[in-house]
Amino acid sequence: MKNLQTFAQEFQKEMGWEISTASYQDTRASLLNNYMLLTTEVAEVAEELRKSFNQTNRAIGEGMDESEAFEKAKAMIKEDLGKEFADCIAYITKLANYFEVDLEASFYAKMEEVKNRSNKDIGVSR
Repeated sequence: MKNLQTFAQEFQKEMGWEISTASYQDTRASLLNNYMLLTTEVAEVAEELRKSFNQTNRAIGEGMDESEAFEKAKAMIKEDLGKEFADCIAYITKLANYFEVDLEASFYAKMEEVKNRSNKDIGVSR
C-alpha cells in the first residue's frame, strides 16, 4: 500500500492533479471537489453492481440457473468494476496523502479495532 500511495502521489503531481494549497479557501475547495469526485466514483461502483443484478435477473427470467446467471453477470462487469475501484483508490490515496495518512497502517489498526469490538454484529457479512 505504501508503494501505491507513493506512486499515486507522483502520478498526481505529474498530471497536475494535486490538491491546491494556495490558500485555505483554495485548499478547502480542492478537498471538497476531490471528495465529491470520490463519491461519484463510489456511485459508479454501485451502478456496475446494479447492471450485474439486472443482467442476472434477466437471465434467470430466460431460464438460466441462478448461479450461472450471476457468474456470467459478474464476468460482464469485472473490467469496468475494476476501473471504478481504481478510480476510488486514486481519490482515497490523494486525500490520504494530503493529510499524510499511512493507509496501510490505518487499515491494519482499524481491522484490529473492529476485531476487538465488544458490540460486534453477529452473522452479518460486511
